[in-house]
Amino acid sequence: MNLSHFLAVLRARWLAAVVVFGVVLLAAILYLVFATRVYTATASVLIDAKPDPVSSMLYGGPTPSQINTQIEILHSDRVAQRVVQNLKLADLADMRAAWASAKSGLTIQEWLTAFIENGLDPKVSSPGSNVINIGYQSADARFAATAANAYVQAYLETSIELRVDPAKQYSGFFTDQQKEARTALETAQNTLSAFQKDKGIIGTDDKFDLEMSRLTALTQELVAIQTARVDASTRQSQVGNSSQLSEVLTSGTVSGLKADLSAAELKLQDLSSRYGDKHPQVQEARAAVNELRAKIARATSDVTGSIGVDARVSHAREAEIQAAVDAQRLKVLALKETRDQGSVLARDVDNAQRSYDLVYSRASQTNLESQNRQSNATVISQATTPSLPSSPKILSVALMGFVAALGLGLGTALLLEQFDKRMRTTSDAFDFLGIPVIGIMPSPTMNRRLKGQMTMIQDRVVSGRRLPAPDKGQA
Repeated sequence: MNLSHFLAVLRARWLAAVVVFGVVLLAAILYLVFATRVYTATASVLIDAKPDPVSSMLYGGPTPSQINTQIEILHSDRVAQRVVQNLKLADLADMRAAWASAKSGLTIQEWLTAFIENGLDPKVSSPGSNVINIGYQSADARFAATAANAYVQAYLETSIELRVDPAKQYSGFFTDQQKEARTALETAQNTLSAFQKDKGIIGTDDKFDLEMSRLTALTQELVAIQTARVDASTRQSQVGNSSQLSEVLTSGTVSGLKADLSAAELKLQDLSSRYGDKHPQVQEARAAVNELRAKIARATSDVTGSIGVDARVSHAREAEIQAAVDAQRLKVLALKETRDQGSVLARDVDNAQRSYDLVYSRASQTNLESQNRQSNATVISQATTPSLPSSPKILSVALMGFVAALGLGLGTALLLEQFDKRMRTTSDAFDFLGIPVIGIMPSPTMNRRLKGQMTMIQDRVVSGRRLPAPDKGQA
């Protein structure tokens, strides 16, 4: 279908197209006149504008998932029920009458919750923004503003409850844990104190160091005594060859006696050579030599006897020091065991103290969180009573009605033509009948001027082809 054919169809079916166009346009106008006016009031809140200083020590700002969570909270029944409660809708006679007439089978609280949720429309102001626009739609402009502000207040209260209620539960839990940790700490401290009192411990490390010093000194003394004892035993074993003993060699008495003996022997030898063995002087000199030898023997015996005494004293002293060392070692071992037990008890006290400090810190934090009434959202703007309805939108509905009316009118004309086809142009005559058009008769009602113009501009068709227009000189 070309444009000329379309215009011909439209000229022929204009009445039906105009009727449909008028009906549709009238319907749009009636909709605008009688449609219920819906007003939208909007309040804005900023999420996490003031983060909690107690629980948000490492605050990094809200994430998109957190913003979506806040929108889900706004859509929750808990917030809607608080709105119903704050507005006291259940006490309004109109609401109770509407609930009674609805006969939904729900309680009035459930019905009012569903009713108040219908108009809610929260949205993020822009992608990536922390601002949520809480819109509410209602046929009553004042109620829309009231409901939007009530939703803001209910959301703030609910968000505080959602943070404070778990904190209260944790606070109670950590308070109980704090009492148990304190009891455990006191028990550990009492156990350590009783142990120290039972063992008589004031400073375990100092006493242990003192006893270790004593053990070291006794051990050194024992080593010295053992060395002296070995030396005495060695000298005692050399008593058979007493002349070679250093004590004998260094003894002044023995040396003096030996000198006297040498002199007496020389005298005896001299007398013997002069008088013979039987001479009284010789015998007297011999007796003197024997007496000196006896004295040397006694003196040597005294010296060697002192060596034996020293050996016995060394043995006795070694046994005594060894016993003292053994006793001191047992004492040190006992102190070490006591110190180890005290260290274990001291570690128990330290662990109990750390546990108590940790639980006390957590209990203090949760207690502060449970008392915090600061919301994580801040109201930017309150909803005001809208002066113009948000629905229906007159300009949009009028434009859409006009376009729809025009489209349906044209469509109606084309549809009627489709079911009742007629020849509208000269090309239709050739297409349907196969007969060329050689002329067009004007309408009787057409005036002469129009007839002449039609004669001049109308196409001449022979065998379906356009003929050249007549010359201007022809009559």
